[in-house]
Amino acid sequence: MRRTKRTTALALLAAALSCAAGGTAPAGAAPAPRGDCAPGELCLWPEGGYGGPRSRYELTGLVVQDCVRLRGAGSALSLANRLGRPVTVYQSEECAETGEFETYPGHGTWVPRSPYRVRAFKVWER
Repeated sequence: MRRTKRTTALALLAAALSCAAGGTAPAGAAPAPRGDCAPGELCLWPEGGYGGPRSRYELTGLVVQDCVRLRGAGSALSLANRLGRPVTVYQSEECAETGEFETYPGHGTWVPRSPYRVRAFKVWER
């Protein structure tokens, strides 16, 4: 029984480290604590670690490849992309590539702490 607890603890640690790096949990590992974001949504939080009021976006209501400025708090420090399409997040409100930007694949990318404030995003076809 003691070995099972150690194995579970190691799996949880590996999952937490993977999620902290923006990855997904290994198969069979318990999920690390993170914000709530349903399949088919792009979720953004104003604070790191999925803190603060969540903003949710779905493909209905978005135009693919259009720049979308964040509503509400106006910026985000953590996000989850579960849209099923790649999403590029931008430091710039105009999606300008002169500031920082990063593209995240869909279907379950979790980013607990962005290296910059996200102020806008674009959803891509594929």
